[in-house]
Amino acid sequence: MAGDPVDVSMGCFNCIWQGDANEWALRMMFHCKAPVEAYNVTGPERVIIREAALALGQRLSKPVHFKGEEGERALLSNSAKCVSMFGYPRVGVQQMMQMTADWILQGGSSLGKPTHFEATDGKY
Repeated sequence: MAGDPVDVSMGCFNCIWQGDANEWALRMMFHCKAPVEAYNVTGPERVIIREAALALGQRLSKPVHFKGEEGERALLSNSAKCVSMFGYPRVGVQQMMQMTADWILQGGSSLGKPTHFEATDGKY
């Protein structure tokens, strides 16, 4: 929630803009086969939580407070297969953060759902 400390215990994450994820999912339908083959649909970068929070806080002119310490484990996905098939996501992390900040600054609403970045057991 707004103003709450950001938990950095996961350390880092990777992400993808929902529009890119939707596009990849639809394009994947042309590559369906048996047996099933897994593809990780996410951005290829490893984003450091502390750095992302500070960058977003700067864009919003808000102070950022942290809790926890960066751990040695993170649940990261390898999107190399998707990127090799479909190319780099059209919306990168920096653009995504700017779009998010613009949305917030224009009074855009939030669903208020937690990110669960701190989860290390795969249960979100």
